[in-house]
Amino acid sequence: MVKKILQAVGFGVFCAILILFVAPQVNNKLNFNQNTKIVSYHHAVKIAAPAVVNIYNQSFDLASDNNGLQVSSLGSGVIMTSSGYILTNRHVIDNADQIIVALQSGTIYEATLVGSDILTDLAVLSIDAENLPTIPQNPHRPYQIGDVVLAIGNPFNLGQSITQGIVSATERNALSEGGRQNFIQIDASINKGNSGGALINTAGELIGINTLSLGKNASDIAEGLNFAIPISLANKVMTKIIRDGRVIRGYFGVGTELFYSAKQLGVGDRGVVVTSVSENGPAARAGVKTNDVILQIGDIEAETPRQIMGAIADMKPDTNVKVLVLRQGKEILLNVTIGEFPEIK
Repeated sequence: MVKKILQAVGFGVFCAILILFVAPQVNNKLNFNQNTKIVSYHHAVKIAAPAVVNIYNQSFDLASDNNGLQVSSLGSGVIMTSSGYILTNRHVIDNADQIIVALQSGTIYEATLVGSDILTDLAVLSIDAENLPTIPQNPHRPYQIGDVVLAIGNPFNLGQSITQGIVSATERNALSEGGRQNFIQIDASINKGNSGGALINTAGELIGINTLSLGKNASDIAEGLNFAIPISLANKVMTKIIRDGRVIRGYFGVGTELFYSAKQLGVGDRGVVVTSVSENGPAARAGVKTNDVILQIGDIEAETPRQIMGAIADMKPDTNVKVLVLRQGKEILLNVTIGEFPEIK
């Protein structure tokens, strides 16, 4: 009995000594872990967030008690100039009787619609303000698949929120009528109210305008399929809308969604294959035919369908250009007068 008591006492003393020696070391480790740097995007958000606004699309409803106005839809926008130009999605402000913009500072403005573009789902708004915050852009730092990105917006009118993900793919256009949007595909969540908000990189630089997502309906099984419009395209559209009130595009008159590169169809190492020609369009009138391989338009070498579509869109209507095509192994030079891309309602 005495032996067991001594063993118990000895074990207790051993444990006490062990605690005295080990506890300080554990505490030191805890202190070390508390000082370890964590990965944070706080700096990037701090740079960009003040320039992301909440947008409310209000329409008249005679049955409403709020002076006949009610919020039809909500979304987000990005302040693009310190003088008050704002980019958002066209579907955010579509059919609005009144557009309200709320800055993160709490200031409220009634916005004027400068113009919109259905092909890119972009719209430009203007508010009467000065010295507004903007988001830096860096065209010398291109985004890449795998880059970490942050989406900033106002989901479900909860207030400004940030979601994080990566660039899943680039140059997506399967969802775009006419292939004009050239989406950045991301897996950062975009919910109702995020449309028109900012997509930034971890340096706080603006790289896109968030626009839509797939897989949000109960019948859908897709997850993490979200899209943004590259800021290079958005800037180009914004400039045209501010200048002309709309986007004026050059029109060639071939089925742009049916363009293929010559390599894709195995008919050559360069060029873009025409698989349909619009009746009475500029291309048809100049003699362009189905299965022609476009080698050059003006001084632009044809490399990819997207590149050629972009080049034609940037041409002014009534511009005369020489188009070099390959037809049955023979090069033919045609004179084409660029038309104006038909407006889509």
